Order: sequence, then structure tokens, then C-alpha cells
Amino acid sequence: MIVREATPDDVAFVVEAIRGLAEYEKLEHECAARVGMLERHVFGELRYAEILIGEIDGERAGYALFFHTYSTFLTRPGIYLEDLFVRPADRRRGLGRALLARVAGLAVERDCGRLEWAVLDWNEPAIAFYRSLGAGPLEDWTTFRLTGEALARLGG
Repeated sequence: MIVREATPDDVAFVVEAIRGLAEYEKLEHECAARVGMLERHVFGELRYAEILIGEIDGERAGYALFFHTYSTFLTRPGIYLEDLFVRPADRRRGLGRALLARVAGLAVERDCGRLEWAVLDWNEPAIAFYRSLGAGPLEDWTTFRLTGEALARLGG
């Protein structure tokens, strides 16, 4: 098992895995992932995110996609884990932990004050996994999001 930085050759795999994640999360209707866009945003001039690839027996089996945030309270950077995905056939083999540990290692190397992510409230296996690593939910916070017309209206 290895965890490595993604290359442009991995983008098609990641987009396929994103679609698999959307299906698992019952959010296929919201998934518009496209190879060209992801490649531009991860490997283009402005790099908005980073991707790690997990391999088992030389075959891509999962990925972690993350990006930097900033905490004014800590006056330190942070990392937000957008996606952690392991193919169903390869789950419970330690790859999810290895991917998350590598992201945590990067957070430590980069002097980040926190590593954060969201999990759907019904995803009990993921919640149990994250708790087993020492993570816990932010009980007093509610996440807000602007998309589509509301985003355009406010930003326009």
C-alpha cells in the first residue's frame, strides 16, 4: 500500500471516484465533476486543491482531496479535507487511515492549527472511523453555503 501525490494521469480516476462518492452519499444529482475542470484546478496555474492517491497492489484504490484554510483565532493555516474515498472493495484494509494520516502529516509539516472535514450525519461507519482517530464533531457550529442564483445575486 502506498500513498502518493496525484499526477495529471490520475485525474480521470479521481473523477470516477468522485462520482462513486456522490452515489454512496446519495448526491449524484449534485455531482458535476469533470476531468478538464479538476485538472485545471489541481494542476493549472492557480492550484486550488491537492490530491493524494492511495494504491493497493499497484492499483489506484482511493484518494484524498484537500485545500488550505486560515484560522484568524489561531493565526495559523489549516487544511480542509473535501473528500476521502476508498473503493468499496478496498475498504477496511487501512487505506483510508493511511490517506488521512498523510494529510494530517502535511498539516503538521505546514504548521497548520487544524484539519477539518464534514461528514453526512447518517454516515455512521465514517463517523465511527473518524472518532476512532480522535476526531470529534463541532457541536456548536452550523455550516452555511451559497450556490447557484443566491451566490450570483450576492456576488453580482
